Amino acid sequence: MFPYREALVTGASRGLGRAFAEALQGEGVTVWGTSRNGARLPDGVRPIALDLGDPASIAACITRLGADAPEIDLLVNNAGSGAFHPFAQFPDASLAAQWQTLLAAPVTLCRAFFPHFVARRHGAIVNVTSLAGRFPVPCMSAYSAAKAAMSAFSTALMLEAAGTGVTIIDFQPGDFATGFNNTMEKCPSPDPATARVWARCEKHLIHGPPPDAAARSLLCVLRRRRSQTIVIGGFWQAILGPLLSRIAPQQLILRYLRTYYDL
Repeated sequence: MFPYREALVTGASRGLGRAFAEALQGEGVTVWGTSRNGARLPDGVRPIALDLGDPASIAACITRLGADAPEIDLLVNNAGSGAFHPFAQFPDASLAAQWQTLLAAPVTLCRAFFPHFVARRHGAIVNVTSLAGRFPVPCMSAYSAAKAAMSAFSTALMLEAAGTGVTIIDFQPGDFATGFNNTMEKCPSPDPATARVWARCEKHLIHGPPPDAAARSLLCVLRRRRSQTIVIGGFWQAILGPLLSRIAPQQLILRYLRTYYDL
């Protein structure tokens, strides 16, 4: 029997979030899902309004779930967005939006649910971070930094959750074949080096594993009911990359990344 019965999945209408929501439904879990367009949510997912960029919307979502879904025992912080700009031209508003959407908002949701899970001695929080937190992506400095910070936050929460019955998962995907790049904010007139980086990002995403593979991995991890960090994706990203980060000197890693992004 699957250990969780009711979940909130942010960004549940497409990509990894949709795959997570559908996989959880397949295990009999009642899923509440957020999306900019509720009509795009999978059948059977209960829609709830949430704008991660608006603290008032986050507070309203938490209040409604407290009234309508007090038995939620699984939070999947999946929703996010990307901004692709050389740092020297990174718009101030875009920089602030990345911090809010990718770090402040999911931490606020953790803060809302974690104490209730601890009080019940049951529950799980999945923070979908990114392999970009380990291997930062050029022209996505804010995204990489926010994901690294969210990963560190998750590890700290694992330590605090020890012995409480609450599971914390730092879920670090590499590139998966989703439409993430299609909705990313992009620099309007890239120079040749920036254009090459974008072309590599597009190639890696297109040739990544399907979202369903990530969802299957998530179900396996949740069944273990053990706090951990998990890296998933293709061989080069999920296996070779983490191995390189453990054994290689930084200069070799930087050289690898320059080659990887054609710089």
